[in-house]
Amino acid sequence: MEAKSPKLLDLAEDERPREKLIQRGRAALSDEELIAIFLRTGLRGCNVLELAARLKRAAGSLTALGSMEAREIAKCCKGIGSAKAATLAAVFELGQRAVKENLKRIDMGTPAAVYEYLAGELRYEQQEHFVALMLDSRRHLIRRCTISKGTINRTMVHPRDVFREAITSNAASIILAHNHPSGDVSPSKLDRELTRELVNAGDAMHIPITDHLIIGTGSTPYYSFREHGFIQS
Repeated sequence: MEAKSPKLLDLAEDERPREKLIQRGRAALSDEELIAIFLRTGLRGCNVLELAARLKRAAGSLTALGSMEAREIAKCCKGIGSAKAATLAAVFELGQRAVKENLKRIDMGTPAAVYEYLAGELRYEQQEHFVALMLDSRRHLIRRCTISKGTINRTMVHPRDVFREAITSNAASIILAHNHPSGDVSPSKLDRELTRELVNAGDAMHIPITDHLIIGTGSTPYYSFREHGFIQS
């Protein structure tokens, strides 16, 4: 006969996630304990900590879980209903927005800073997303614009769409980025041709393209056209 999982109330009070957070601070909790606070309850024969651990395993990592929409979280793990999934999706989104709000004040002139800003959102996307970061004269972020979703090509990414957003934002310069769902950040021939076309358009508009990043999931997390000498800035 399968042994039943102990209930959360069987734990010492200072070892229960909510009480532990209050007494010791949020940094003292494991990923599973933090997730458990938002799940609130477990299942029959599976306490909330075990359910949290099961969910993290099913997602593959905390980063992957954080990139999922509510419907994906609900499908990911048996026992996670729409209410629990929506709560977790909202929590992760708030966290990402807090990070982005802080990064808006950071110089976006380095490829590493751009990668840190976009990686959490783009690296696990199953479709290619092409985005443009509108920067002020100090290279601080004004706004982020999604130009297209799906396979990147000249039809879906047109200079007029990029520079319309730049003019509306009163941008001084632009950084482009897109993800490779394969994880490999090596630029394709089309990536190079499209980058050249947009750089030339930026020169003509006096709103320069200062970099184009390809974001992936491999041992090399991103490719910077500027670092490789393709874009001069």
